[in-house]
Amino acid sequence: QLRPVESGGGLVQPGGSLRLSCATSKFSQGRAAVGWFRQAPGKDREGVSCISRGGTATEYADSVKGRFFISGDSAKSTVYLQMHSLRPEDTAVYYCAEDTSPHSDICTLVSGQGRYGYWGQGTQVTVSS
Repeated sequence: QLRPVESGGGLVQPGGSLRLSCATSKFSQGRAAVGWFRQAPGKDREGVSCISRGGTATEYADSVKGRFFISGDSAKSTVYLQMHSLRPEDTAVYYCAEDTSPHSDICTLVSGQGRYGYWGQGTQVTVSS
């Protein structure tokens, strides 16, 4: 698998929950950190959450702390983003990305500068009543 593949997006009411999945062989092989990013129409892409290579550390954007939770299942080669208490402002295309850089033992919510070289196609999340 050359690039990660996202799934699980959809339409959900405010206050609802949704779980996104990222199929990622590099994470399960211990070769990559994985990050979730999102981009809303007219806005810059932002980092949402990440899990380090080996799954030893996680990070969350302030806007999602306490509501979103990232986890990895190496046996299933999948990283999940469990999202609770969804708000209309969470509406965006969510992307999964793999970071195979030497620094991936510590994950970051910032892409570029040699981090996150492999991206999925994205999955739409819409929070609306």
